[in-house]
Amino acid sequence: MSTIRTKAIILSRTNYGEADRIMNILTPDNGKLSVIAKGVRREKSKLAGGIELLAISELTLHQGKGNLAIVTSARLDTFFAHILEDYAKLQFIYYVLKDISKAAEALSEPEFYEILRIVLESLNSKTIDSRIIETWYRLQMAILLGVGINLSTDDNGMKLIEDTTYRFDVESMSFAYDAKGQYETDHIKLLRVMSAQPPAIVSQVSRAKELIQQCATIGKIAHE
Repeated sequence: MSTIRTKAIILSRTNYGEADRIMNILTPDNGKLSVIAKGVRREKSKLAGGIELLAISELTLHQGKGNLAIVTSARLDTFFAHILEDYAKLQFIYYVLKDISKAAEALSEPEFYEILRIVLESLNSKTIDSRIIETWYRLQMAILLGVGINLSTDDNGMKLIEDTTYRFDVESMSFAYDAKGQYETDHIKLLRVMSAQPPAIVSQVSRAKELIQQCATIGKIAHE
C-alpha cells in the first residue's frame, strides 16, 4: 500500500454505484491513473469541491490491493472557468481530453500533462486566438509522438531559405520548393516558434493571426 500526493487533471469521469465516481486522471509524474472517489456524489462530500473537469486539482491517492487508487483528499488548485463561456473552446478541449487520454494509455510521457496544462491555460485566456492554440497543440502532440514535421530542410534535404515559396509534401512531412507554393518564409518561422514556445508567446509574433490559418492546415496533417 502507498500514498501519492499529486496535482492532477481529470480526463474523464463515470458515476459508479450510488455515490462513487471512477475517474481517469493525468498526473505530472505518474502519468495516466484510474482512481475512485468514494461518496463524492453525496451532498456533504468533502471531495466534491476539489474534483472538477477543466481544472487542476491537488489529490491524495491511496493505492491498496485493487486496481483503482482511492482519492482520500482533494483540493481545487485552478479552475479554468472562462472556457465554459465559449462553445467552440469547450468542443476543442473535450477533443483534447479524449486524444491525450488515448495517447497516454499507450505511451507514458510527463510531457502529456504539461501540454494539457498549457492548453487549458491558453483556452482560458480571452486574448489568445483559438486557432493558434489548436495548431500549437497538434504540433506538440506530433513532436511527442515522433511524427513531427521537418522545419529545417526541404524534401530534398536542402536547407530552407528566405524569400522562397514552398508547398507542403505530406509523404515526407516536409516542405518542397514550388514557385507557386502557398507557404512563405514567415509561415515556416511561425511554425518553428509554435514548436518551441507556448501559445501566449506565439500570439505575440508579428503576422501570427494573418498566417495561422494556413499553418493550421499543416497542424491537422501532422496530428489529426
